Amino acid sequence: MIDLYTDSTPNGWKVSIALEEMGLKYQVHHVRIRTGEQKLDWYVKLNPNGRIPTIVDRDNDDFVVFESGAILIYLAEKTGLFLPPDSKGRSVTMQWLMFQMAGIGPMQGQANVFYRYAPEKIPYAINRYQHECRRLFEVLDRRLGMCPYLAGDQYTIADIATWPWVRGYAWGGLSIDGLDHLNNWLERVAARPAVQRGRNVPETVNHDKLSEEEQQKMAQEVRKIVME
Repeated sequence: MIDLYTDSTPNGWKVSIALEEMGLKYQVHHVRIRTGEQKLDWYVKLNPNGRIPTIVDRDNDDFVVFESGAILIYLAEKTGLFLPPDSKGRSVTMQWLMFQMAGIGPMQGQANVFYRYAPEKIPYAINRYQHECRRLFEVLDRRLGMCPYLAGDQYTIADIATWPWVRGYAWGGLSIDGLDHLNNWLERVAARPAVQRGRNVPETVNHDKLSEEEQQKMAQEVRKIVME
């Protein structure tokens, strides 16, 4: 049994999707970041960075793992799934995983902040992060024009890490127009039953189906956390 401490965010969905894909038993603990639960003492003892997600592996002496990328690697090594065993395949997977961790996640996160959450609109910041995200999306599109998944022919933790972020492109005012390979990959991964189940943990949030009023309300709720 694995305890999963998470909320409905791209980083959280990485791990719930991985757990579903790997068929591991897990118990969900909803850490509500909009109310600041991730900063409470009990949680910071698990995750010193005060972020989600975190897992506790009850089958491995209550071993705690934080940072979504590290969790994916840990689970892949634990199960032998979605991480190629050969050195080259493993390296390629890690390269694209790091591409998400160092590029897609931080840049798209900043695009979301300045486009959706910042108390004032700063055109330079919005344009800067939107343009960088588009560049990164084009890198993904070129790669996916060469192979069906980021690490090659097989679906891996690199895809699991990247999909939850890229699928939310519209929330940051981003576009994938003209990026057919990327769009096809989004649909291909979204069709996986385990991805659909993991995407609804701990609760269903479909930004693209919210009305403008609902989007504004959600942005206002998150804005306070961002400012703090």
